[in-house]
Amino acid sequence: MAWFEQAYTFDARHLKLAHFTDCHLFANKEGEYFSVNTANNLAATFEFLSTQQLDAAIFGGDITQDHTAESYQLFSELLAQSDLTCPVFWLPGNHDEPSEYAAIENTQILPYKKLVADGIEVLLLNSKGQTPAGWCTHSHLEELNTHLYETEHHVLALCHHHPLPINGYLDKHILENGPQLLNALVNSEKVKALIHGHVHNDYSQSYREMPVLATPATSIQFSKATPDWQQKNLGPAVRIIEFSRSAFKTEVIWLNA
Repeated sequence: MAWFEQAYTFDARHLKLAHFTDCHLFANKEGEYFSVNTANNLAATFEFLSTQQLDAAIFGGDITQDHTAESYQLFSELLAQSDLTCPVFWLPGNHDEPSEYAAIENTQILPYKKLVADGIEVLLLNSKGQTPAGWCTHSHLEELNTHLYETEHHVLALCHHHPLPINGYLDKHILENGPQLLNALVNSEKVKALIHGHVHNDYSQSYREMPVLATPATSIQFSKATPDWQQKNLGPAVRIIEFSRSAFKTEVIWLNA
């Protein structure tokens, strides 16, 4: 099946979305990633999102740190225990296996990679490569180019890996064919922005005037502008997005601020 073949349709002209990413769960609910209990952070994130009157939430990848099926199940359990009731969509990170996501899909965790409303759509891209660095396959880029040519909608795109350097350690795991992806998005003249995770902090860049925005992690943040791997426990953060044909607005919210 083509990546964008199936669409989830909203009966709305305006979407309020949340992007949350990089929760790095373990099989054990007490598991810690750089001394941070990632399950507790994700539970707090779900509770915050439940107060935001969202149309949907999009998880941006790296659900697992220990690569166990139980860590995916923990994500599903924490969601079910929360008050968040909107649909939750996902895209894969470098730590993830899409088949493990498929195992936890249910009436709330959904597989669609194209979200459509009146005059707008949100595309969830696959940047998972063979290594921790990102790679969009030739066939995926071809499908994306064809879809962008054919659609008449305004588009918001999301992926896991960062396509532009951040002057930091994580650049060794950048989206290796990022320029190809970015040019495809910009050349369509339909894409309002690209939003990604992976870099564990808040970044705001642009490529040929198209915004390229990073959402911090729900787990731990990585220090900016350092060649070394440095972590900061700043608490979880999410990105809230307002999207319609006439408007695109977004802000990062730090839960511990």
